[in-house]
Amino acid sequence: MGEDLFDGVPAQKIEIAPEAFILPRFAFETAARLVTLIEKIDKTAPFRHMKLRRGRTMSVALTNCGEAGWVSDCRGYRYEKLDPHSGKAWPDIPPEFIELAEQAARSAGFDGFLPNACLINRYEIGARLSLHQDKDEGDFRYPIVSVSLGLPAKFLFGGPQRSDKVKRMILSHGDVCVWGGASRLCYHGIDPLKPGEHALTGAVRYNLTFRRTSEISG
Repeated sequence: MGEDLFDGVPAQKIEIAPEAFILPRFAFETAARLVTLIEKIDKTAPFRHMKLRRGRTMSVALTNCGEAGWVSDCRGYRYEKLDPHSGKAWPDIPPEFIELAEQAARSAGFDGFLPNACLINRYEIGARLSLHQDKDEGDFRYPIVSVSLGLPAKFLFGGPQRSDKVKRMILSHGDVCVWGGASRLCYHGIDPLKPGEHALTGAVRYNLTFRRTSEISG
């Protein structure tokens, strides 16, 4: 069943695995601005539910900004320069996003992180993300920076093998999770989002995932 961690514990940095940390409330003060920027990106590159390789539709809606966007369809998972819906380039990553990602990575011990891709997930009630590795980036020297906004969610973090023991922890509004190095290819996911209402996002959770990818198609 794993173990429950980080349930309202005040701390500057919580280590959940080697070179993997949660930064509680790190993005809390800038959260309203971040949500405004997400809404702006949605107008240019709308959220959509993508298909997985085996034909199943993702319960999480997603969009992207940056040099490349992560996409999924019957051909598999990859980063594309162009939004497949519009045929146009993805919106630029807002400077506020880049500054947050850089600062969070530095706080977790990863200096010099400059993301060129930002995957934005929108979780509605019941949406989930099964255990997976972020391994489409090609270069694993750089960390993953993940920002939680809106409703709380239960985050699952395991090891480099799918069968490894999984830790479970609540990620709240403004929390940032950073992992790299020894934990860069650890499996992770999100349990089904529970019903609720957040003052800023309503019945929704947003997640910003910042990455550095060298594998770009198109």
